[in-house]
Amino acid sequence: MNKLFASTPSASAVHVGLLLLRLTLGGLVLTHGFPKFTKLLSGDLGFMDPIGLGAEFSFILVVIAEFLCALLVLIGLGTRLAAIPLIINFTVIFFIVHSADEFGRKELPLLFLLLSLILLITGSGRYSVDAALDKSPTSRKAW
Repeated sequence: MNKLFASTPSASAVHVGLLLLRLTLGGLVLTHGFPKFTKLLSGDLGFMDPIGLGAEFSFILVVIAEFLCALLVLIGLGTRLAAIPLIINFTVIFFIVHSADEFGRKELPLLFLLLSLILLITGSGRYSVDAALDKSPTSRKAW
């Protein structure tokens, strides 16, 4: 019962939590990014232009964020870097694309934005490709 109210999690619990966060964010964002990726491969570049970069360029940036970066987050490769395009993408969606919509329509982009920010701050955790590639002695230390 004491562990239920502990304010300091174990190191393994933190790393399992980061794994679950990455799998959740990466997997759910991929459900939005994969259809866009297949649309891009078919040559259909029709899209909106929310920040004035041009519809085609905006679409390519969204595909990079929602497909490529989501995939990188999912496996934990370059997680902090991959989180940056996701943060930009979901900031634009929340504050510009859905600015006039009710909160229920903005809730999912806000959740994705916050989860991406958390990964930018924390990194991918022990159970990731990032950790497997990190050969520094400090990466193996327990908390």
